[in-house]
Amino acid sequence: MTYPTPRDYGEQFAEFYDELFPKDAAADQVADALSRLVGSDGTALELGVGTGRIAIPLAQRIAHVTGVDVSPEMLDLLRDDVSRTGARVTAVEADLRTYADEQRYPLVYAVCGTLSMLVDADAQREAVRHAADRVAPGGHLVVETHNPPGILAMTGGLSNFTTLVPYPTPGSGLVTTWNINEATSLWRASHLWINNGSLRMASELSRLTTPEEIEAYATKAGLRPDRLASDWHGTPYNEGSPTYVATFTKPH
Repeated sequence: MTYPTPRDYGEQFAEFYDELFPKDAAADQVADALSRLVGSDGTALELGVGTGRIAIPLAQRIAHVTGVDVSPEMLDLLRDDVSRTGARVTAVEADLRTYADEQRYPLVYAVCGTLSMLVDADAQREAVRHAADRVAPGGHLVVETHNPPGILAMTGGLSNFTTLVPYPTPGSGLVTTWNINEATSLWRASHLWINNGSLRMASELSRLTTPEEIEAYATKAGLRPDRLASDWHGTPYNEGSPTYVATFTKPH
């Protein structure tokens, strides 16, 4: 099976991405947490903005969000929602590994495992370096991604694993088959989305990245570790959590 690059991820997922990851109370919670780092007059840069699940509610709390994504399909959906809601979000088609503009932002963030879609350490390091360049002095970089030991714990030590996640809509759910190569940290996932009698298939490839790796990228880029949490509630990091949220600060 061929697994998508970040560029063609949107070709597979855009049609049903908002069904898998709805713009709901959980998205509002993330937006609330991020907005507290900025303030109502601040601006933010999202790397891997997708359809705007986080950028749109965040823009309702702060002055403006610039959203970067490599997928034109995702950005078309984002622009539709921006037109519908009037959200102060600017969509930019660009590669998050090398994105640069003339601004410095109080907040730069990459959430929902976006950084893990870059499947080698050099690409991840490059993305964090460019992200750090966009952070204003005193500002923050926030990365949310998958937690390797937590994900491995979910498989019970198996390299191949299948999950079924039911969704609130009757007759809907997501079947996912995982393959994890511990030697390379590569996580392949094939998805079958079932909804109202219809079936949709998609696949993805991620690199499971430890908090220590992210911290090394960020400190080399001139940022200072600020906080490591297991979730958006601020729960202290623990290895059993499937995700983590790492926050870094750029010194004045």
